[in-house]
Amino acid sequence: MLVKWMRCTVVDRRGFERGQRKWAELLGEPGFRAQSGGWSRARPDVAHVFAFWENRAFYDAFMARGHERLAGEQSGTYTDPQVTLFEYRFDVKTGFEPCFTDADVVRVAHSTVREDRVEHFALMQEKVWNPAMAGSPGMLRGVFGEAPGHEFLVLSMWQSEAERGKYRPASAARLSARAETETDVEALTGDVVRLEPSWTV
Repeated sequence: MLVKWMRCTVVDRRGFERGQRKWAELLGEPGFRAQSGGWSRARPDVAHVFAFWENRAFYDAFMARGHERLAGEQSGTYTDPQVTLFEYRFDVKTGFEPCFTDADVVRVAHSTVREDRVEHFALMQEKVWNPAMAGSPGMLRGVFGEAPGHEFLVLSMWQSEAERGKYRPASAARLSARAETETDVEALTGDVVRLEPSWTV
């Protein structure tokens, strides 16, 4: 599975949202699984969009054929677009499906990992961080993906912002030390995204 993460700064909110609803036309595209997104809790002018495709071949075929027409609907409504494609590596929790209807917020964590620490980082995500997240009330499901350049995405879906807010484990420092996160990671950014139901395809 391919995970596409796009974020941008929106300068015309109404126009952007109107254009975002046009992406409903993705339904029926070969290989398309789901798409949703919303607004950054920390920066209200930043939008995030997450799309899921069966594989890179289906995605590339759509990009060559239908993407420009849909993207044109939002032309001029945003600046500074950043798009990264991640290949699925494993679930965070179990039975991941790109379903957004039962989630209110998405937590996204983006790491750039030192080349010689990539496999250790992935192992620690699976053995240390995943069990801690999976045991958190309100955490529904998530996915761990990898992009070229030793970039990794942890995308987790939560029932509500209040439930996600509880995931500030007092043991975070202990978990981080156990996982040797500071040794593995060169850069780490994150955001909490309030999902907009009208953007879900």
